[in-house]
Amino acid sequence: MRVATGEIIVFRLFELAYGIDLAQAEAAWRAHAGEEAGRRDRLSATPPKAVAYDVPPLLLSLGEVPAALVEERPVQLAARLFDFGVVSLSVRVQARDLSWPEFCALAERLNTRLGPESDASLWSDALDTLRRVVGTALERPNPAVLVEDYLVGLVRAFDRPADADAILRDLDPVPLLSGETRPLSEGARADLLAHRFSFYTDDLAILTWDRAFIVEPRGDRDVLDVLEVANAQLLEMRYYDELLDDELPRMYDLVEETRRAGGFGSSRRFGLLARRLYALVAEVTELTEKTDNALQVTEDVYLARIYGAALELFRVPLVSAAVDRKLSIIRDTYAALYEEASAARGALMEFTIVILIVIELLLALFRA
Repeated sequence: MRVATGEIIVFRLFELAYGIDLAQAEAAWRAHAGEEAGRRDRLSATPPKAVAYDVPPLLLSLGEVPAALVEERPVQLAARLFDFGVVSLSVRVQARDLSWPEFCALAERLNTRLGPESDASLWSDALDTLRRVVGTALERPNPAVLVEDYLVGLVRAFDRPADADAILRDLDPVPLLSGETRPLSEGARADLLAHRFSFYTDDLAILTWDRAFIVEPRGDRDVLDVLEVANAQLLEMRYYDELLDDELPRMYDLVEETRRAGGFGSSRRFGLLARRLYALVAEVTELTEKTDNALQVTEDVYLARIYGAALELFRVPLVSAAVDRKLSIIRDTYAALYEEASAARGALMEFTIVILIVIELLLALFRA
């Protein structure tokens, strides 16, 4: 069985900003690259009432990549911008009339040149272009230190009709999914093939932590889009997890410093710190809710299963739970600071009343 038509798709996602004004970014990109170079995206084969983006991302065509940078074949580079601040760059390399080992070898070459261990200038150059063109649409941009990588082997057609059972019987997807050329143990193989899905007899999706194998003969790209959204959600949650990791020690130091300062201004200092923490909680909560609701799955059971499996594989619920725990700590600290500020204001009020009483007594004695 040979791959008649297919693609190897390499994704690299960056946490680009606190948020992105997609309408402004679309206008800026069209002014730069032409009317057809950018459009708001939607799932291609699924009714909007079944699965829909909360805010449709912006899909930008970055054109062809010089073949020498990647592979001696047509190479397309694109970007998808999400309103919660993530940009997903993707390189698509066409695969035609390849044997299965040749298809897997192509995936490995691309992973070596563009994957997690590479520092290919292609990614940084594309990111620089985006920042230059749509920079005004970025709200509080950051240096994009955090990244996520994902690789997909996509087959549109084999050289002969085949259902999912025949594909798994005649081909071994493990080398593609694992990147390993040596035989794996039965346990390792079972883990790699555990998240396997089919809706029709001739389609197939197998997901792992960092790769996927998809057979989609009808040209739909919804499974790809769902995997891209799940990766974007993981990256955003990782960003806020690390942000709160840095914030908690700073918060403890500020609380201790405020307590040591004491004095008559303590209530004001406690109040200012409490308001700062409340603003942080509100900001992170708003963005994490926006991230959680990026894709809304209601009626499409097949995509819902793939989306749920992808979130579990990528550990999005675990990272999200860690963010919630840290937000809870900050909320508790905010409540404690608010109580201390109230107590300090109460003590100051009592002290002021005592001083006024003493002054009244002294004045009364002086008049007598």
